This record gives sequence, C-alpha cells and structure tokens, in this order.
Amino acid sequence: MKAFKSVPAARPRGDVPLLVCVCLMVCFGCLMIYSASSYVGKVQYGDAFYFFKKQALGAVAGGALMAFFCFFPYRRLYRFRYVAVAAAVALLALVFVPGVGVTNYGATRWIGLGPLTLQPSEVAKYAYALFAAAYFSKNYRKVKSFSGVLPVLAVGALFCLLVILEPNMSITMCIGMLMLALVYLAGTGLKTFALVLIPCALAVPALIIAEPYRLERLSAFLDPWSSPLDEGYQLIQSLYALGNGGLFGVGLFNSTQKYRFLPFAESDFILSVMGEELGFFGLMVFFCGCAFIIWRGMRIAKNCGEPFGYLLAAGFTLVYGIQVVINALVVSGTIPPTGLPLPLISSGNTSLIITMASMGVLYNISRGSAVSTGLPRAPSFNK
Repeated sequence: MKAFKSVPAARPRGDVPLLVCVCLMVCFGCLMIYSASSYVGKVQYGDAFYFFKKQALGAVAGGALMAFFCFFPYRRLYRFRYVAVAAAVALLALVFVPGVGVTNYGATRWIGLGPLTLQPSEVAKYAYALFAAAYFSKNYRKVKSFSGVLPVLAVGALFCLLVILEPNMSITMCIGMLMLALVYLAGTGLKTFALVLIPCALAVPALIIAEPYRLERLSAFLDPWSSPLDEGYQLIQSLYALGNGGLFGVGLFNSTQKYRFLPFAESDFILSVMGEELGFFGLMVFFCGCAFIIWRGMRIAKNCGEPFGYLLAAGFTLVYGIQVVINALVVSGTIPPTGLPLPLISSGNTSLIITMASMGVLYNISRGSAVSTGLPRAPSFNK
C-alpha cells in the first residue's frame, strides 16, 4: 500500500468538479424519473409528476445534507463509528417489527415513518464504511493477521445477515464486496486476505441455493425465454428497451417500455429507459459521468494525508461504484436480476439523500479540513 505523506491541515478549496458532477447527476436523475414514471404516476396516483416531486424533495434534502458535510470536519466522524454501527443494526432490526417494517413484493426492506419510508440497508453500507475506516486507521499494525481484521469481518457479517433476512441479496453482496475491498486497501497480508475471500466466495452459491426464488432467477437469467411471463419477464423487457434504443435512442420522453411493460422503470431498471431514450451513446456519456465521480473519489483518497480520510474516501467511493456496476450488469443481463437502485438516479429518497451526504464528506476530505481528535497520523502501510 502507498505510504502516506504529510499534507497541510486545510486547503482553500476542495474538489469542486466532483460536486458539480454530482449535482448534474441528481438533476438528470429527476428528469429521467419524470420520463420513466409519468405514465404510471398518472394512472396509479392521478399525477404524472408524482415520482418526480418525491425525488425533487429528496434532492433538496440531500443537497442540504451534502452542504452540511462539505464543511463538517470529516475527522469528527471518527467519534461516531460505534454510534453508526449501533444505529444501523437497530434500524435493520426494526424492519422485522410488525407494524413498523413495510413489505413490498415479498421483501421487508423498509421502515414506515407515516407517509415516508426509510430503507435501513442504504444507511448500513455507509455506516460500515465509516466503522471499517475508523478501525483500520487506529489498528493499522494489526491488519496483517486474521485476528486483526476480525472485528471488521464480524460487523460486516452481522450487517450481511440482517440484510439477507429481509431478503435483499443485492445489498448483501454490496456490503460483502465493500468489506473485501476495505480489508485489502487497509494493507492486509495475502494469506489473511485469502482466508477472508474464500469463505465469501463460497457464501454466494450457498445463498442462491438456500432460497428457491433465487434459483428461479438464476434459471431465468440463463434462459429468460423459458419463463417469459414470470421470472424472465423483467430481463426480457429490459433487453427490449436497450435494443430499441439502438445507437442514438428514440428520444427523451419517447420510451415505450415505461408504459407498464418494464417493471420498476423509475427505480431499479431506470437505466433501461435511459438506454431506450438516449441510446448507446447516451449511456456512454452517462457512464463517463459515473467514472468521473469514481475517479475523483479515489483521487481524493489517494491524496489524503492520513489513513482515516484515505479509507473513508475510498469506502464511500466504492459504495457508489459497486452499485453502479452491479446495476448496469443486471440491466444488461450480464448477471442474474437483483433489485438495486442506480445511485443518484433511481427513484428512492433514502439512497439519494445518503449518497449525496457521502459526496459532501468526500468534498470535505478533499479540502483537507481537519480538527484535533487524537486520531493516529499518517502511518506507512506497506503490503
């Protein structure tokens, strides 16, 4: 791993291009949500702007939280590492409380707050990244041994267990991949990393076999036309949308798949509508924007002068990047279908608000904003 070098405690300005790109993504997401959901909103709720209004409110709340974290010294987050884990576990557990948890499409993944809902698994991903960054920055001399990384693995396993019980395979895999990435970035030895990687790799087929509906999804992924009106339906409609878009798309607001042919057109499969309306080249421009955010985030991590900021920036960036990649692979039929929002784009206020807040933290790290908290300073990690 790279050796950290000392940097000034504060910089006059941070990574403004990152914030600009994030804001453009959010605005674009609101536009695409209106396009993808206007028909369903009109038919189901009597308001073509129903989903757009919800997303706009989330964007305002997320923008306020992002602005707050842009200037909230990120080192103070270190103090909240245990609070974040406890809050995430409590929220994940509340999902299973009758009358509190909200069930949709056979999964209980939300907490009802009157007219609002909260998805705890979205909070858990970032809480875990914060905890892992704090633990490894303080215990960097222990990361070479398996016992040294065991606390991070234990918290990750607890989060994965609570999320898979909802059930939510996609977020479980996100947390698992994040755990592996952070263990590696913290500088663990090859033998220790293998001891972590092998059980995680074996757990994936075990989780698929454990639930019949996951086996059905896998079968539909291998041959969606074997069940075109059941498990294979969503993937087929997604491929229709992408194929109909061609190179240049059918034009903004002109998607046909959004007329209730494609389920979750405004959320998990909004990328399909984007492909249909904007075409291959439109999607390439969008993915360039995603790559820009990931590049800036990892650049912020690389240039950070101390381990907590380095791992926190890397962790938050990885949460965003992992979700983008998995969503794109699902929509294109590259991996079996699983429900996962496209960050900053898909309808869903919990994901939007938390992701925007994390981008504010990245900006703050890029500013080098620091306060004295007793954190360990800039050790040299060598793999």
